[in-house]
Amino acid sequence: MSVLPDQHVINQLIAGHYADPFSLLGMHKVAAGLEVRALLPDAREVWVIDAQSNRKVANLHCRDERGFFVGLLPRRKNPFHYQLQVKWENDTVIMEDPYRFGPLLQDLDIWLLSEGTHLRPYERMGAHPTTLDGVEGVSFAVWAPNAIRVSVVGEFNFWDGRRHPMRQRKENGIWELFLPGVKAGQLYKYEIIDCRSHTRLKADPYAFEAQMRPETASLISPLPAPVPRTAERQRANDFDRPISIYEVHLGSWRRHTDNNFWLSYGELADQLIPYVKEMGFTHIELMPINEHPFDGSWGYQPLGMYAPTQRYGSPEEFRAFIEKAHEEGINVILDWVPGHFPSDDHGLAQFDGTALYEYADPREGFHQDWNTLIYNYGRHEVRNYLAGNAFYWVERYGIDALRVDAVASMIYRDYSRAEGQWVPNYYGGRENLEAIAFLRYTNQTLGKALPGAVTLAEESTDYPGVTNPPDAGGLGFHYKWNLGWMHDTLNYFKLDPVYRKHHHNQLTFGMLYAYTENFVLPISHDEVVHGKGSVLDRMPGDTWQKFANLRAYYGFMWAHPGKKLLFMGCEFAQGREWNFDSSLDWHLLEEGYDGWHSGVQQLVRDLNHTYQQQPTLYELDYQPQGFDWLVVDDSENSVFAFVRRDRAGNELIAVSNFTPVPRYEYRIGIDTPGTYREILNTDSEFYRGSNVGNQGVIESQDVGSHHRPHSLVLTIPPLATLYLVREGE
Repeated sequence: MSVLPDQHVINQLIAGHYADPFSLLGMHKVAAGLEVRALLPDAREVWVIDAQSNRKVANLHCRDERGFFVGLLPRRKNPFHYQLQVKWENDTVIMEDPYRFGPLLQDLDIWLLSEGTHLRPYERMGAHPTTLDGVEGVSFAVWAPNAIRVSVVGEFNFWDGRRHPMRQRKENGIWELFLPGVKAGQLYKYEIIDCRSHTRLKADPYAFEAQMRPETASLISPLPAPVPRTAERQRANDFDRPISIYEVHLGSWRRHTDNNFWLSYGELADQLIPYVKEMGFTHIELMPINEHPFDGSWGYQPLGMYAPTQRYGSPEEFRAFIEKAHEEGINVILDWVPGHFPSDDHGLAQFDGTALYEYADPREGFHQDWNTLIYNYGRHEVRNYLAGNAFYWVERYGIDALRVDAVASMIYRDYSRAEGQWVPNYYGGRENLEAIAFLRYTNQTLGKALPGAVTLAEESTDYPGVTNPPDAGGLGFHYKWNLGWMHDTLNYFKLDPVYRKHHHNQLTFGMLYAYTENFVLPISHDEVVHGKGSVLDRMPGDTWQKFANLRAYYGFMWAHPGKKLLFMGCEFAQGREWNFDSSLDWHLLEEGYDGWHSGVQQLVRDLNHTYQQQPTLYELDYQPQGFDWLVVDDSENSVFAFVRRDRAGNELIAVSNFTPVPRYEYRIGIDTPGTYREILNTDSEFYRGSNVGNQGVIESQDVGSHHRPHSLVLTIPPLATLYLVREGE
């Protein structure tokens, strides 16, 4: 006889308080045969169809008018492939029953996801178009261990949470369901009845595509295929290679002039990539492109960690943009934000009614500076979600490197907090041990599984060993932004030259710690926002002096040990502060601006090409034998000179004069005699300078100077930097 569930259980199921829908719905063996049960709100009539013979084998009667149907097949003992013929008010359809399919996650996946060591959790979590038992559909999986019920809702089921409750895997708190007939491109969310019996609509944390604000749904999208990694791209990230990074906000690099609308990924591929190539940059760094609800966050408050923003096009178009960069020999760095997330209700906040992704205590889990929530790095599933995201962008989109934002805010529990507003770690210290372990794990496993992929840290403190391997006590990053160098040099250059002699050490101090980390010298977006003005604005003096100062600074920066980073607009000396809501001021390069801006642009282009052509400027960036001061103590004249070397012993001499006074007959000691050629002069007329220089070549003299056996006698232009190389090298 039939073993029907009692009315109380049916009420629980329909109300969403029954966490095991597969124990009720689908086909079940009973003493009298097989029983089929279905929850189909608004259905008029339901038949069971034998999929092999296409014959009706049982009529399900309506046990509850809210849509619970049940029927007995007394002559059948073994489960078989069946379908449901459902008559609605205006239509009749034959459909597969989601509740006839078995569990989706395999034991190994469950183990690795629970342990937090699944390298590719995105292959199992989220929504995946797939075929089961010859049936096409989509498998869904979401982590919500404290939820009472989780349902998949979308345009395929009228956004009705009663229709498709999911199976809970009690082993790890993941809910799963295969929905036949659902297709890529359809919108969906998860309807969660949380631990407090509140109903929440949540976007999929693992969605590969998402709607753009103000809409908040996820889109079913196939997992992108892996992008092959070439030896050339891997080599381009190495410590002994030239790395010159152009940092870009895709929404404001250039806009349509008629309506101020964004360029698409395709348009950016056609315009931005050739520009980066022409300018000689080796890498392009994209400010975060993860889907985010607030334009003014510039992407640094992401919610769709696995979804490229729809602002500029589809995921496929974003992949094509990256492919175009690779075709032009340009590596792509992605700004990555694993430090915090916004509290928007459709996102991760209180995901199942508890602080699931975030720390529960606001002293640990709330960012006071940004009004955002901090990931709970102590949870295996959270660490796995984030570390897997790093793999995802590198493996599935071909991203070559990840620049990790705000590392200091992650590794210190007292970051931007007053005494009493933070919780010490287990040992009573201020370090966030869980975040440190997460960063080490991510950097180490990324490096092992995807050789050549590198990570860069924006870390603003003196935390030791940021770029040391984890097994040596470091964090495992490959590169670190040298924010100290950036602040010191910009503070020096904003001074009137008459005062610079009193701050000479601001330009020499960086070499005292230059080899403690693998540094990138960054002039980033942070230096041209929040009332700081532009880099050009910082320079003192009249128009001539402002531009001369900037050119001299760039010459000094490109010769200094460390990889280079320049934010968009800085390469042509944009005069105003960056505005994310409008295009860069490209009109400054047109006639009528006396060539000031185009001169800086030409200089940056030449600096980049010179940088790539001269191994002396990059091969030994992180080794002391690659650098030597020639003139370090002439504070009175604000003159600096140093030599850069490559492995073969070739040398390039950089000389800077940071006063508006030309220095004639200036003697500099050198080790190697010969004929030296001036290969770059930031005061050249080509850059709108005064064209003071050395007429191409200088013969060394057998006159000792600066404790060296030979010397050069130079004309050093005002507010300028020179590069000299020995003929024959």
